[in-house]
Amino acid sequence: MEKFRANVMLCAGTGCVASGTGKVREALQAELVKRGLQDEIKIVLTGCNGYCAEGPVLSVFPDEIFYQKVTVEEVPKLVEEHFLKGRPYEKLMFREPEKKTAIPLMKDIPFFKHQVLRVLRNKGLIDPEKIEEYIVRDGYQAMAKALTQMTQQDIIKVVKDSGLRGRGGAGFPTGLKWEFASKVQSDIKYMLCNGDEGDPGAFMDRSVMEADPHSVIEGMIIGAKAIGAHHGFIYVRAEYPLAVKRLQLAINQATEMGLLGKNILDTGFDFHLEIYLGAGAFVCGEETALMRSLEGKRGMPRPRPPFPAHKGLWDKPSVLNNVETLAQIAPIILHGSEWYRSLGTEKSSGTKVFALTGAVNNVGLVEVPMGIPLRTIIYDIGGGIRKGRKYKAVQLGGPSGGCIPEHLLDTPVTYEDIVATGAIVGSGGMVVMDDNTCMVGTARFFLEFTADESCGKCTPCRVGTKILLDMLTDITEGKGKEEDIETLQDLGRDIIASSLCGLGQTAPNPVLTTIRYFKEEYESHIRDKWCKAGVCRKLTTFWIDEKMCKGCGACLRACPSKAIIGEKKKPHKIIQEVCVHCRTCYEACKFKSIDILPAGADENTAAAFAAGKGTKEKGDA
Repeated sequence: MEKFRANVMLCAGTGCVASGTGKVREALQAELVKRGLQDEIKIVLTGCNGYCAEGPVLSVFPDEIFYQKVTVEEVPKLVEEHFLKGRPYEKLMFREPEKKTAIPLMKDIPFFKHQVLRVLRNKGLIDPEKIEEYIVRDGYQAMAKALTQMTQQDIIKVVKDSGLRGRGGAGFPTGLKWEFASKVQSDIKYMLCNGDEGDPGAFMDRSVMEADPHSVIEGMIIGAKAIGAHHGFIYVRAEYPLAVKRLQLAINQATEMGLLGKNILDTGFDFHLEIYLGAGAFVCGEETALMRSLEGKRGMPRPRPPFPAHKGLWDKPSVLNNVETLAQIAPIILHGSEWYRSLGTEKSSGTKVFALTGAVNNVGLVEVPMGIPLRTIIYDIGGGIRKGRKYKAVQLGGPSGGCIPEHLLDTPVTYEDIVATGAIVGSGGMVVMDDNTCMVGTARFFLEFTADESCGKCTPCRVGTKILLDMLTDITEGKGKEEDIETLQDLGRDIIASSLCGLGQTAPNPVLTTIRYFKEEYESHIRDKWCKAGVCRKLTTFWIDEKMCKGCGACLRACPSKAIIGEKKKPHKIIQEVCVHCRTCYEACKFKSIDILPAGADENTAAAFAAGKGTKEKGDA
């Protein structure tokens, strides 16, 4: 048996691979050979570690020392310091933005220490391409228990009692869905996995499929036993090549070991599993549309009832769960429903995985108990807002979610509490925005996505989202009217009430929540022709305050249109006729000398603004 002094767990998830994991691995191998350490130090390629924005990342076990932003150039020094001299290499350690002290241990880093891992229990700890490493960490034990010791009713009862709700967005009780399908008499049933993750900024399911594919397969086998299915499909978007590769490898390995296919573990239970590649249509995240796509038809939802549990794929009883839901099943079966319910709340038990992105210091994949406040996720785990800026909102629930303002940051993350804010938990996308964000522009951005992704089957969604988008576009271009705000609200509510599927029923959420919490921005866009964030180009004039300008030249060098003139150490000036309103100068200025004024502002407007600005932050009215 191989014995190594240390294991280097090098992240090989999509994010780190894109950042250079392959080259770092080659450099590590070469350096270990050069130093004669190749028989003492083992390099293990893992799935996503979670701390995505700082990749490539690696951790050294058994010490649990964590290194980030590892480059080929730093590898020789890392090997020398850590493995030869026996002292962790501080230069690559985590440091909090406001503190300079290096934190060596992963468990002490704020991003990691506030998380509770159930779905991500194996992240950064195993090679996802080796089934043996999954088995060593209790892999397939729950499946063996379910197939040899439990009836269909036993499995369903445990899952129902756990309170597990579908993590794909709707939050429907998983055990109840399984129970419905189990009671239907049919010669063929299907167990399906939804890996068609389409939300902008979301990568929860992709990371699980890449880092722990066997956890998804094991959950599907248990679910298949519960409902009486012997055939299954994993529907994965084709844009996830690494996830597809590792899933297929895992299926092959499990089949070769008798853990999948015919007569699993000599129990007489058969389950055959295939991967189906989706073409990337957002609407195929909806279960009936996904099933039509699996049948080789255009992915379009159909009215319900009948529900898929009675009439689904090829009109046979079918259960569809998303990746995260299925990854929760094995530990629930292994440890019991009470163990699972020990985290979360009465109606929202267990944990939830979120893709934390946007204007936070720590971007990545996080798993937290349900019921945790939003503030804890954004500030304790996420490390607060980048560059010391102010929090403005968090878009929760993907493009169909809603924007939650600062005064609601203590809202617990439960299905009921988040819906009360106008947002949804959704599949787990969480995009944080700072005070440089235009909320009207944000609503337009997300609505443009959902309008484009509408399948067109029902009129409220097909036509209604387009009308909403056109109205928002007019507002951001200075063509808005006073009555538009009320019209947006009325139309948005009508679309929600009358659309056929979840896409249309949630598409207006970004519009309704931004009006609800940031109505003054809509009014400013319409009445004053002013985007105070400086994002909507036709409603913005950038002006240099000569009294504050130091003449450093940063804005002049950054301007792509050469619209700024001025001598060094003397106040600069923007030539308004040449300015393209790109905001680059505003971002480049370190002295807050550039003001954001209404469209068409002149010298008198600028002077009045500068005089009244006082101690306010730049860009404020």
